[in-house]
Amino acid sequence: MDTSLDLIQCVNGIELAELEPKTAFLVWTWNSLYRVVVADGSEVLIQGGAFFPEPTPAHVDGSSAGRSVVKTGWIGVGLLMVFQVGGQRIVTTPIIAIATERRGMSVVH
Repeated sequence: MDTSLDLIQCVNGIELAELEPKTAFLVWTWNSLYRVVVADGSEVLIQGGAFFPEPTPAHVDGSSAGRSVVKTGWIGVGLLMVFQVGGQRIVTTPIIAIATERRGMSVVH
């Protein structure tokens, strides 16, 4: 995915419950870039990484420091993003940046 930095706002973390449906944001990890679109609360469409070439329904559990404790509903820089797709739990590498997309922004793959 290619993005234009003047069209995004970088943040340290995102509280999913505070976002309106259809809000889109980008999550960069050590190994991947994900585009996340909020459906309702922690229910999202996720695209990116090695396994999600197309937007895929998922449930974001939250963020973890690498142990079993998860900060529910929060995605934070420096933490691991934890989400579920089709009943399978997925844990990313550490998040290095999060950026919210502005409305009308197009993302090129």
